[in-house]
Amino acid sequence: MDDATLAAWRRHLGADADPDALRAELAAGTMAEAFAATAAERGDAPALVVDGAAATHGELDERAARVGGFLRARGVQAGDRVLLCAPTSMELVVAYLGSIRVGATAMPCDAALTAAELAHLLSDGEPVAAFVAPDVRERLAEAGEVETVVAMDELTGLDGDRVDPEPRPGAAMLAYTSGTTGAQKGVPLTHANVLASTRGVVKAWRWNADDVLVHALPLSHQHGLSGVHLSLLCGSRVVVFSRFDPAALTGAIRDHGATVLFAVPAMYERLHAWDGIAAADLSSLRLAVSGSAPLPAALAERVAEWLGGPPLERYGSTEAGLDVSNLYDGPRRLGRVGWALPGIELRLDGEDGEILIRGPQVFDGYWRRPDATAEALTGDGWFRTGDLGRLDEEDGSLEITGRSKELIISGGLNVYPREVEAALEDHPAVAQVAVAGVPSERWGEEVVAFVVPSGDLDGDALIAHCRERLSAYKCPKRVVALDELPVNRMGKVRRDALAEMG
Repeated sequence: MDDATLAAWRRHLGADADPDALRAELAAGTMAEAFAATAAERGDAPALVVDGAAATHGELDERAARVGGFLRARGVQAGDRVLLCAPTSMELVVAYLGSIRVGATAMPCDAALTAAELAHLLSDGEPVAAFVAPDVRERLAEAGEVETVVAMDELTGLDGDRVDPEPRPGAAMLAYTSGTTGAQKGVPLTHANVLASTRGVVKAWRWNADDVLVHALPLSHQHGLSGVHLSLLCGSRVVVFSRFDPAALTGAIRDHGATVLFAVPAMYERLHAWDGIAAADLSSLRLAVSGSAPLPAALAERVAEWLGGPPLERYGSTEAGLDVSNLYDGPRRLGRVGWALPGIELRLDGEDGEILIRGPQVFDGYWRRPDATAEALTGDGWFRTGDLGRLDEEDGSLEITGRSKELIISGGLNVYPREVEAALEDHPAVAQVAVAGVPSERWGEEVVAFVVPSGDLDGDALIAHCRERLSAYKCPKRVVALDELPVNRMGKVRRDALAEMG
């Protein structure tokens, strides 16, 4: 590592601070107290814009205090769960802030959940109150009973007594894993967990009150919600869209003088394919971040042509928040997610290189799942992420090689899907690719590449392309052309669906 990179790495990690003091600083206080303190200092400053609806820090604080009073008047106590099931909106943010203000635990979920999926959340989380989109009411009633249910379009009329932040709150959030296999698991995140994750990013990415963030990520997911946390903690501003549209997003960057962009790789792909991207004014951006799914190095290079440089890729999880990031003021390692954020310890374990994380950002265990907790957490507090990685021998930066559950064992040999995808992504005929293991009588599992082509697709040519870069056993046995890859709302490829297609 050269001297400039070493200096950037030390700034990124907070390496000159006492580790114990740093972790205590990151995790101190409660979210509601921290947000209220920001509102007291910057009450008139703009805080949030959602689809054109705007609020200052002071206005959000006032509305949260009264929603908290409404909940308390209906018997909601610290630690009680409050379900939030609605699309991205100003009202969703207010309901969330009011819930944590009174010390309750917010349960954000996707507004498109079926009655059966909602029934699982009601049975598992046992919420005592719910704020829902009007069209969710019927599904919620079919799913089960909740004592207090408020439709989001009724929220403006709520006028509870103003309450101060609860000094001894329960968990801030009961988030649920994406549930690609089996029932979703609840992940309780304390105020300390969320604050440590947010403050670590503030330090590493040089966040300040003058920053303006733009994104179109759902606020039912931590990636999108983290932008709200950053705004309310730092006194900055976030502009959010409930749906992604390249013209609207880039127009907001221009009109608001945005300094930061959050997006997932699928959004960067769509921006790159948009006819207007070359003429878009992105000059105000100082930082563009990519997360929630791997950013192909080939896509990062294409995006850099109009962005002025590659996006900063980062890595995290529901259970541990934001943990690893490329350097803000150092070289971006394409295809790698970077170095541990402030307060985080990182190591690899076992022959396969499973990524283990420890720090104040990391949760204490799954909700009512001691069996899953025992599997995920070691006795000394390390979280087994289930992701596999490699550390660069020279600079220590992390590369994600795949998921342990996605590991393909073909002919008795281990194949990491991400490695095969990376070899295919630089072929000009490949727009998008995902690799999965498909049952095979001969191999046990065979490697299959699912490709969204950018031109004429020749499967034999792609396999030959792989053989120039990878050992033969890692190369696809077959190539399947698709119009689009199956993904969840955060742009993560559903490999279980691919395996069924194969």
